[in-house]
Amino acid sequence: MDAPSPKVVKMYQARIPIYPREVKGRYASWRWICVWLTQLMFYGLPWLSWNGRQALLFDLGTRKFYILGLVLWPQDFIFLACLLIICAYLLFLVTAIAGRLWCGFACPQTVYTEIFLWIEKKIEGQRSARMALDRQEQSTLKFLKKLAKHTAWGVVALWTGFTFVGYFTPVAVLGNEIASFSLGPWETFWILFYSFATYGNAGWMREQVCKYMCPYARFQSAMFDRDTLIVSYDLKRGEPRGALNKSAVVAASGVRAGDCIDCSLCVQVCPTGIDIRNGLQYECISCAACVDACNGVMDKIGFERGLIRFTTDNALKSNLTPAQIRQRARRPRVLIYTSILMLIVLAVGTALWLREPLKVDVIRDRGAMGREVEDGMIENVYRLQIMNTAEQAHQFRITASGLPGLVVTQPDEVTLASTESRAVPVHLRLPAGVGKRGSNKIHIELRAVDDDSLHVNEAAVFFVPR
Repeated sequence: MDAPSPKVVKMYQARIPIYPREVKGRYASWRWICVWLTQLMFYGLPWLSWNGRQALLFDLGTRKFYILGLVLWPQDFIFLACLLIICAYLLFLVTAIAGRLWCGFACPQTVYTEIFLWIEKKIEGQRSARMALDRQEQSTLKFLKKLAKHTAWGVVALWTGFTFVGYFTPVAVLGNEIASFSLGPWETFWILFYSFATYGNAGWMREQVCKYMCPYARFQSAMFDRDTLIVSYDLKRGEPRGALNKSAVVAASGVRAGDCIDCSLCVQVCPTGIDIRNGLQYECISCAACVDACNGVMDKIGFERGLIRFTTDNALKSNLTPAQIRQRARRPRVLIYTSILMLIVLAVGTALWLREPLKVDVIRDRGAMGREVEDGMIENVYRLQIMNTAEQAHQFRITASGLPGLVVTQPDEVTLASTESRAVPVHLRLPAGVGKRGSNKIHIELRAVDDDSLHVNEAAVFFVPR
């Protein structure tokens, strides 16, 4: 007796290609507005100039972050951390109110998928044409269409990778290096890596990223409640679904026919391939393509819009009015998120407003605790790490206080260019017999010659030999 053939058990479900149908409507227009706004910002900001430099630049080589007129140093990393916290709380707030609105309209994965799909439609045709093309045997026409599509995708991906690296290496310098074939290894790696990620995610994986790779889809339910706006199918109004001519069905069953004519357009336009009529699913990114498709069908057959719409669970169950939905938006969770977000923004804004554009670290030379020089004076040597974070050059006068007769011998003035950091050795001298033996507390002050309000006073120690 022959042994039974082994059964192959697949650990992962095979991907079924999704061919989203083109849809027009209010939400589709808003999606494209978001595409234009986000990409104009992303591709355009590296080319903007501010005071003769790139307006937005995270220069890792010089350890300076330029954000318009703001210059951040490694010591200011707390501000970048606060910016990430603000973005996180803003995402939590938007999710608590309107679900995955970010995913459906402004997420980079959604934006680039829209761009790549637009290219695909222009080259290969609409949904039915693309499906027919993929079913065809290989031919010259099919090869040329696929080649044109992937070439266009590659150009967009490479330009995206170039722009991304342009935020870390000045984009003009980066362009000159590419033109002269002198691009460094790290710039080359990151341009190609980011290009490959864009090409793969938006061109090939698409919904796979949202369904399996993005963690946000998994923990979004923790931020939802029954008053969160989500894309919903009105089950009471839509069922029982069926063909448009339902008179025979109604006469036979004696039940009211639902408004859903089972055209399946809501499924055909979905970029993740779900059927929203089965209820909320974690794959739904709230792009509202199904809303536009269903509203278009309702307009054609003369039914009221809103069979699929943005609404809440409580609104569906209790038939709440739009005013009541807005009123329920002011619930404890939303108010807590809003309060925390406003407090963080206020605190960070105040800190940035009060931030001094001059920073000084005083380090005493520990190799020479204190030495006697001419005229019996005692000299201590310090190293001042001075950072001029302002956009203008300044000349600073160095003075010392805390002990009678304490003077700065060299140098007593120093000039720093805009956003310059420099280590300056400073010599302080004290007349003999002044001060106690050992450590004496003093203060070293830097004051801008051209701006009396710009000054820093740092504590230090003057050592008198025993």
